[in-house]
Amino acid sequence: MTRILVTGGAGYIGATAVDILMGQGFDISVLDDCSTGHEDDVPKGVKFVKGSLLNREAISESLEGCSAVIHFAGKSLVGESVAKPELYWQVNVVGSRNLLDVMRENKVKKIVFSSSAATYGEPESVPISENAPTRPTNAYGATKLAIDAMITDEARAHGLAAASLRYFNVAGALQSQRGWLTERHDPETHLIPNILRSTPANPVKIFGVDWPTVDGTCIRDYVHVIDLIDAHISALRVIKESSHEIINLGSGTGYSVREVLTAASAALRHQVPFIESARRLGDPAVLIADIRKAQKILGWTPQRDINVMVADAAASR
Repeated sequence: MTRILVTGGAGYIGATAVDILMGQGFDISVLDDCSTGHEDDVPKGVKFVKGSLLNREAISESLEGCSAVIHFAGKSLVGESVAKPELYWQVNVVGSRNLLDVMRENKVKKIVFSSSAATYGEPESVPISENAPTRPTNAYGATKLAIDAMITDEARAHGLAAASLRYFNVAGALQSQRGWLTERHDPETHLIPNILRSTPANPVKIFGVDWPTVDGTCIRDYVHVIDLIDAHISALRVIKESSHEIINLGSGTGYSVREVLTAASAALRHQVPFIESARRLGDPAVLIADIRKAQKILGWTPQRDINVMVADAAASR
């Protein structure tokens, strides 16, 4: 039976991946330092190494018996990356360099990496394709782009089979036998959890209602976490030696802030309190992924729309 190492397997996306992979018959090892993840989200029976990508011994221990890696671990807060870029370059880039080196030493030759749409920065056009210019506007996006470049070189020089999946906004939750696996961030920066927490005393803000969109609010791309993991598993199965595929994941259409609010109000069965606010400097009106490459190479199309994403997130509260 195939054993896969899931780095960051105690986090929201990583823990969901572990649960789905186990359900499909894979043996799983998890490496996570639990700086943002939660040890109680790692199921019993999974080999769990509590350690950092900055510790090569921990990586080596977690890789024992593995034939592939799904790499989620790393720092991921845009604002923090602007304030502490050195932390992001150290953990994300140096940590990933360590992982690739120890994988090579252990002859593990498959990796699917959790990249990001933040690698593109401000797009020239939408939908955003994998051929769009990469001009990240923060250290988070810059580190993801640097890791993509390292993986490309590793595949070319050492025969690694690899994919970088650049996704936009991940949402939803998975109901497992152990309960709901959902977002548990502190602080919470994502729109959907914050909309679901909105109260009359602390209403969610809509930043701009005069954008050149159908309803005047920004449009962003969202993908359900279950669909996202399905894409990672498909990537594991199709990647080829000495090749590095960079693939966008998203809905391909996007949803406006008002559409998300409507979905949340339906899920909660009451109108979500909100206030209209001025646009934020630097916000693009529309960010949507071109997902044709994912459809072609992975045979993947998302199955769950914004209503399902929000309903699952609401049920998991």
